Amino acid sequence: MTSEVSTDGNILLSKEQSEEIWELGNAGAQNAAAVLSTLLNQKVTISLPSISVVNLSNLQEHIDDTMAAMVIFQIKGQVSNGGSLVLHIPKPSILRLSHIMLGQPEDDREIDEMDKSMLHEIGNIMMSSYLDACATLLSIILLPSPPSMTIDMAHAILESIIATHEVDDNADQVLFFKTEMSCADEEIDAELFLLPSHALLKELLDRFRKVRSENKG
Repeated sequence: MTSEVSTDGNILLSKEQSEEIWELGNAGAQNAAAVLSTLLNQKVTISLPSISVVNLSNLQEHIDDTMAAMVIFQIKGQVSNGGSLVLHIPKPSILRLSHIMLGQPEDDREIDEMDKSMLHEIGNIMMSSYLDACATLLSIILLPSPPSMTIDMAHAILESIIATHEVDDNADQVLFFKTEMSCADEEIDAELFLLPSHALLKELLDRFRKVRSENKG
């Protein structure tokens, strides 16, 4: 497993920080895959081929401007406030998931209420699974807030998230967890964004380092 984490050139990460971010992201992905496999009664695999850390001001350069859903959660629990998790799924993958889970037609069509309900469920499962895995590694409690969801062109959604301050004012970095998901032999494109405040990101990495040091001792 690689621990390579790329940045947009304006953010410097130590090798140790890159490894910590990678381990947290990978643990979350594996846990989400296990939970989804149980829910769907078929094998689901999730891998993280890449993780990128970029400035919030450069966010739109990393998102294709296509129709997509973004399911947004605030991070709660035994950590500082000021963090959001966003699940981004392009429209073709929404229709593919809906076909697998609900038997809905995969032909190009409008996203309906059944699709939206499914996205809320998938989002809740994935975010809870990611946070549960991270919480286990960090020996703390992490919980997702109830989700909010928007379906629109990806850039428009991001502008709305930022404009309505669903991203904390002190959050100027974004962690992109590029997600490759396979379900029923179908490939699903998705991305998970972590938009942490300075305090939250520092707290998570400091906590990870402390726990790992205690375990070695």
